[in-house]
Amino acid sequence: MADTESMDYYNQKRFICEITGHSGMDFFTAQQSESEASHEVDDSFPDSLRDPILRKVQFSTISRIDSLVDHVFEEFKQDFYPGENVTVILDDGSRLNGTIREKTKFPELVRPDGTVERKAFARYFVSLTSRPDEEALVDGDHLVRDRKTFTKQMLRSFLKNSLNRESWLGAPWQVKDKLATQYRINAQVPDELHYDKQKAQNQLTRTMKKAEANGNLLNSFSQYSHPPLVELRPKGHKGKITQHDIEIARQQQYMHIHQTLSGSQTTGYPQGVLSPNDQQYFHVINSHPGYHVIASKGQPKPPPLPPIKYPIEDLEVPPVRNVAPRPAMKYLSGDCPCPGRISDGAGSGIRMESVGALLETWDTLNVYCEVFVLDSFTFDDYIEALQLTSEDVQCEMLVEIHCAVLKKLVNHEKDLNGQVQITLPIALLEETDDDSSRHGSSSEATPTPEPEIKPRTTRSSIAKTEAAELKAQVAIDAKLHRGAEIDQCVKGYNWRYRLRKRDFCNGRWIVIVVGLLSLYTATSRFRKICDEILIQLAPLYMEATEETAISQYTKLDINLRVKILQFLCMLSLETQAVRGYMEDCTLQMTQFRKEKVEAQRTRKAALEELKILHEERKTLQPEATSPVPQLEELEEMGDLKMEEPDEDEGEDVVMESEDEEPVQQRSLRRANDRAAERKRKLEEERERKEKAEADKAKKPTKQARQLEKVLKKIDDVMERIKDCEEEVAILDNDLRESDCPRTRVLGKDRFWNRYYWFERNAMPYAGLPSSSTADAGYANACLWIQGPDKIEREGFIELREEEQAKYRTAFGIGVTDRKMIEEGQTHTFTAYEWAYYDDPDQLDQLIAWLDVRGEREIKLRKELQAQRNKINIHMEKRKKYLAKHDEEKSESAEPVTRISTRTKTYVDPIGHRCMNWRNTTARAELGHIHSEPERGQKKGVARVTNKKTIVEDEGRQTRASNRSGKPLTRQGSRYNF
Repeated sequence: MADTESMDYYNQKRFICEITGHSGMDFFTAQQSESEASHEVDDSFPDSLRDPILRKVQFSTISRIDSLVDHVFEEFKQDFYPGENVTVILDDGSRLNGTIREKTKFPELVRPDGTVERKAFARYFVSLTSRPDEEALVDGDHLVRDRKTFTKQMLRSFLKNSLNRESWLGAPWQVKDKLATQYRINAQVPDELHYDKQKAQNQLTRTMKKAEANGNLLNSFSQYSHPPLVELRPKGHKGKITQHDIEIARQQQYMHIHQTLSGSQTTGYPQGVLSPNDQQYFHVINSHPGYHVIASKGQPKPPPLPPIKYPIEDLEVPPVRNVAPRPAMKYLSGDCPCPGRISDGAGSGIRMESVGALLETWDTLNVYCEVFVLDSFTFDDYIEALQLTSEDVQCEMLVEIHCAVLKKLVNHEKDLNGQVQITLPIALLEETDDDSSRHGSSSEATPTPEPEIKPRTTRSSIAKTEAAELKAQVAIDAKLHRGAEIDQCVKGYNWRYRLRKRDFCNGRWIVIVVGLLSLYTATSRFRKICDEILIQLAPLYMEATEETAISQYTKLDINLRVKILQFLCMLSLETQAVRGYMEDCTLQMTQFRKEKVEAQRTRKAALEELKILHEERKTLQPEATSPVPQLEELEEMGDLKMEEPDEDEGEDVVMESEDEEPVQQRSLRRANDRAAERKRKLEEERERKEKAEADKAKKPTKQARQLEKVLKKIDDVMERIKDCEEEVAILDNDLRESDCPRTRVLGKDRFWNRYYWFERNAMPYAGLPSSSTADAGYANACLWIQGPDKIEREGFIELREEEQAKYRTAFGIGVTDRKMIEEGQTHTFTAYEWAYYDDPDQLDQLIAWLDVRGEREIKLRKELQAQRNKINIHMEKRKKYLAKHDEEKSESAEPVTRISTRTKTYVDPIGHRCMNWRNTTARAELGHIHSEPERGQKKGVARVTNKKTIVEDEGRQTRASNRSGKPLTRQGSRYNF
């Protein structure tokens, strides 16, 4: 009967595993769990930390295991021991794996006045794994452990498996006898920690508290010293304490307190008699008749200032002396903002004020190349095309860019009667209304002003007044150029009629540009730039003919040409085609996010299923106790893969940055060691599978068949996880390419310079793969730096004199001087100044220059490190592309071969890279390029070409859906990673 009751008790779900903390188990399950967990802890906990940790916790009286774990972890997390595998962090931020060979500890030095002269520290000799012949001598601040080798959970399990203690309150922790013998740890409990001594001390404490409450004991000394424990010998079987014992304890306590304060070895001083050393103390009269209370001299020291918690404002970080400055930048323009320095773009004819416009127009044309129906092109080819000034050369890239943008401003004459897609200046409202009535169109973009009401001023009257003023201004400005006359050189055939009929041939698109510019001279916003261009295209001293505008355009320099394109691109952003494209991209990004969340959920469910299958595999194959490398790798990547980037962040930072986070990449410490370990485990797993297959071939048992089914399921789940990860990577890239509303900045440095990598969002890294120049393998491939804007410059750099004086007092240098020193030989001072890096070594030097203690630079550094590999790859491709064409140009010694026709002259493309570009997208989708006359085409009919299917709807082209029913991405197909 007793045995039955015992078994019922053992089978109850009330036992707990002391190692893992799992509850709700019967006795036998809990015992088995403790045994298995003990083996796992013994295998995983670092051997080099066992001895010092066990010595630290031996006889510790910290009651709670959680408090003991926290105490030990805080003490050992920055302390390392010989034999540990660690990661060495060098001054340049690089990391090297190694093993600690030797440790040297230096004690704390204290001055005579009690202040600390030097804190205790340690130095370590580390043998580097990747450099067998080298060692590193570093301190604890330059060493880190792998996060998974020493955690609170592992420490808790190790301590619970290694320690025990008695059941009475206040009992000390003791290392188990087996481990104490193994590590030669003293197992004899000190006398003061025995149960009887602790019990006697507790009774004495309670008795003294009672006496203290009655006024028989001094409490003033308790803040200075603790009295020694009194060895009491209780009399009788109950261990009572007599009054004589209390008197002896009181006398010993007073003797100890006085000796502690005065340094005297005497037992005390009678009232009124002081030793010479006691003259420096003041006395407080106490109720006890024979003694004084002695208080220490002086006020308590103020608490030390709290340490600076980084990151902080970048310019508040103290400057570091004797460090390398920022690497020298390059300038695209011919003029250099640094006095005495020759620009890398000297002789190019590009002004600094035009660099921003060049980048802006190139980025707009490539981001919206599907809207404009253009092939993508590299930034270098784009600049070369704008620099061509020969009348004998017609560059297809230059012509197609202008014609493609112009076509979006006004519809074709067969599409809604050539409706204007932009807002025209108010000076031409009446003329626009007359044209609309003649053509039967009531959908012009600008409304008719209402009649003026005399008794009061209304918006209608104000509009008419402004219209009259604008007309008068146009009359005045007409004296500067002959743009309006060239636009009307053919009566009744102005720029709108030309654009509706797509009259672009033989350079007549330039006449359309002249008419459009002359129209916008009536606006204060564009008057200055339009007059500047028209003075060159339609000068007063030449006839107002089409040939004048065409011939004058060939003489324009790149600065005025890019202003024309900038003006056209700004107008195109108002059109419904561009706005509709942005809305489509926004909806597409929403769909991509939903699909990404679903893929992540599927992956997470597959991981849970995989863990269950591995547990089942361990049951069927208990000898395979080593962790599976695939599962371990998936668990390491789990947190990174499940992170969702914040799409609503600002444009100035990265990752926790205000910017949208880039695609997360794996970054593991001790990557080389982990790779070798995974390789070894993969080999072991392969050998295990081969052995299992051999055993199965011999005689397949029921267990073997079950194991085979489980392994097959594991392979299927692993394949599903791999598919989910590939899908997430594809969706991340689709999200990046669909993010077209704005160009995102990588971040800012300490002096508020902005850093851009234009391929980061809204375009493929190397341009469209179907482009005619896709063999270049890059799009821009430069890291661009823009100077600070006016507000940032005045608020943080160009401070007032009194603020500069305060900054100079705090850091020994002014902000402006600091900028000149730390930036090195090249600078950008305003937002209109641009520079760039095009070399991977310069990028690495820039990353090393950034200070992680600053708020802006830590985010910029993180973003640059995340994009570093892709930037370096495309920088190298750009070098090869430019070098290849330079060699071809130098090897070609023959003169350029020209082929003349009645309308235009072509040149051999060997001399110019931009001549290799062809608008293959327009030829595939439209059947002709933009500058050629349109061929007959029925609207609403799908045309199948050799590349892709195009569906026309109301004059707007959209790509066909993929096999999943979604619109295709920027590249028209899926990516390979």
